[in-house]
Amino acid sequence: MVGNYKVITLCGSTRFKDQFMEAQKRLTLEGNIVISVGLFGHSGDNEVWENMDEGTLTKTKEMLDDMHKRKIDMADEIFVINVNGYIGDSTRSEIDYALKHGKSVRYLEN
Repeated sequence: MVGNYKVITLCGSTRFKDQFMEAQKRLTLEGNIVISVGLFGHSGDNEVWENMDEGTLTKTKEMLDDMHKRKIDMADEIFVINVNGYIGDSTRSEIDYALKHGKSVRYLEN
């Protein structure tokens, strides 16, 4: 909690950009501080990857994965964007990380 506000980190595949934005708005209006992804690599931010060599691409993806774990560290809970039940390997590792560190986990879909 920060002041009276619960801190929630959004997790899920970046292919679900619209659902991320909807959840961010809804959770914010419910009185939460929402932390989201920095870019949508699977749905619109392709220019980020276009001119990277393989080594830089790998290091950048590793940095972004680590950064997202730090965002989970700052949160009280995570909210998983699991459209049609989809949870990929990266999101599954974030869920495991959150649970291991005592964070609550909620899902967009049951």
